[in-house]
Amino acid sequence: MKFIDTKIPDVKIIEPKVFGDERGFFMETFRQETFNRECCERVFIQDNHSKSTRGILRGLHYQTENTQGKLVRVTQGEVFDVAVDMRQHSVTFGQWVGVYLSAENKRQLWVPEGFAHGFLVTSDEAEFVYKCTDEYNPSAEVSLHWNDPILAIEWPLAESGSPKLSDKDSNGLDFDSAPKFK
Repeated sequence: MKFIDTKIPDVKIIEPKVFGDERGFFMETFRQETFNRECCERVFIQDNHSKSTRGILRGLHYQTENTQGKLVRVTQGEVFDVAVDMRQHSVTFGQWVGVYLSAENKRQLWVPEGFAHGFLVTSDEAEFVYKCTDEYNPSAEVSLHWNDPILAIEWPLAESGSPKLSDKDSNGLDFDSAPKFK
């Protein structure tokens, strides 16, 4: 696996080695020892899988308790995946990273604890899978507004300019009023 730095050093792109022939392909998507050595030491305790259609934006989410690091990838389709640094002590506080993840490029993104996370589906459908370092805790979940002007995330939206959102995400907090990590 190849670990690639982003403009936020704690967020990493991970590219697996893919072995393919006329039968298809094989790749290793995770190895604890390699992840610990090349990225950081974490234990993953929960795996999640979602399916969405074009134009759906899920996020930007984080938890103030049971804070989750996420190792994310796409097994079908394509998404534009975003991580926002919510750590006040960080030199990259308030900055974001956006990466295209797809079944074709097979890239993964490591989103550490202390980051808001979300994605926009850019293909007809996308299946999104991710490993988490802590359990889902709905009572501690925060939804940060996807188009907060302070963050100025450059979402690759279609002509309409409006993604499909859940009620929770439609009513997300603005960056200034959202809880931060110390």
